Amino acid sequence: MAGALVAREPGGPGAMQWTDLATPEPGPGEVLVAHRAIGVNFIDVYYRSGLYPWPEGPMIPGAEASGIVEAVGAGVAGLRPGDAVAYVMPHGAYRERRVVPAERLVALPAGIDPVAIAGAMLKGLTAQYLVTASYAVQPGDTVLVHAAAGGVGLILGQWLKALGARAIGTAGGRQKAELALKHGYDCVIDYKADDFASEVARLTGGKGCAAVYDSVGADTWRGSLKCLRRRGMFVNFGQSSGMIRGFALSDLAAGSLSANRPVLFDYVAERTELLQRSSDLFARILDGSIRLDVSATRPLREAADAHADLEGRRTVGSTILVV
Repeated sequence: MAGALVAREPGGPGAMQWTDLATPEPGPGEVLVAHRAIGVNFIDVYYRSGLYPWPEGPMIPGAEASGIVEAVGAGVAGLRPGDAVAYVMPHGAYRERRVVPAERLVALPAGIDPVAIAGAMLKGLTAQYLVTASYAVQPGDTVLVHAAAGGVGLILGQWLKALGARAIGTAGGRQKAELALKHGYDCVIDYKADDFASEVARLTGGKGCAAVYDSVGADTWRGSLKCLRRRGMFVNFGQSSGMIRGFALSDLAAGSLSANRPVLFDYVAERTELLQRSSDLFARILDGSIRLDVSATRPLREAADAHADLEGRRTVGSTILVV
C-alpha cells in the first residue's frame, strides 16, 4: 500500500483526503516509480476544483514529479531500477508510488537536482514551448510576462535574458518585484501600485511589446492587448484570476494582433518532442543560464495547505511536496 491524496468530488483544498492505495506491478511498457518530490501548480487546483474536466471516478491531482525507478514492465528499454526520472502529466502525481507509461518518463542527467526538477517539469517545459513555439522570441524583442515572480515567471525571465530579449515583468508587491529582477527581468512593474499598460507604454516609448505571456487571465487580458506592438502576439496560458470572458476576435483588430491559448500537453504529446524540449531545459539548467529556485517545501500530506497558499497568491517560485 502507498499513500495518496484523493479527491472524490470537486471542491476546495479539503476535498483531498489521505488514502492508502494498492500500487500494481508495472505492465508491458510501464514503469513503477517511487516518488521523491512533486510540484504544486495551478493546474492541480483547476482539476481539484472542477474547473477542468473531472476524470472518471476519484481523482488524484498533481502534474509533475520526480522519483526513482523501482521496477519496469516487459518491453521497456532504456530504464532500469535505480534510475532517476521525472515526468509531467495532467494529474495523478500526489501519491507516494505510481505506475507510469515509460514513454512519458525522462531520465535525469547527472547534475540535475531531483527535488528542484520536480517543480520544473511543467513550469520549465511550459517556459520552453512559450519562447520557442507559441511565440519564437528573437534577440532584441521586448516581451511582457505577467506573474513574473511565479514558478513559470522566474524561469521565463532567465530564458528570455539568455535569448537576448528585453523582459518586462509584472508582480504584486515590492518583494515579488525584487525577486523577479534577480531572475533576468530588465524591469518589473508592481501592478498593485501602477497601471501596467501605462508603464509598458512608457518603458517602450509607445512602441509596445512583441509578445505578452499572460497566465493571469481575467484581470489582465484587456491590458495585455494594449501592451502589444503592431502585429504582436498575445499568449494566454493560464487563468489564475479566472477565465477570460468577453473576448472577441475584433479585439485583435487594434494593431492586427494575434492570440493563442496553448496547453503544454499538446507540445509534448509525441515522445520525440518531449525529449527535445526536456533536453533543451536540462541543458540550460546545467550550463547555469537557468537557476531553479525552490521557495517552499512541504510534506506530501500538506498539499491542501500548499493549495490554499497558491490560490491566495501567497507564494513565489516553486512549492515542492516531498515524499
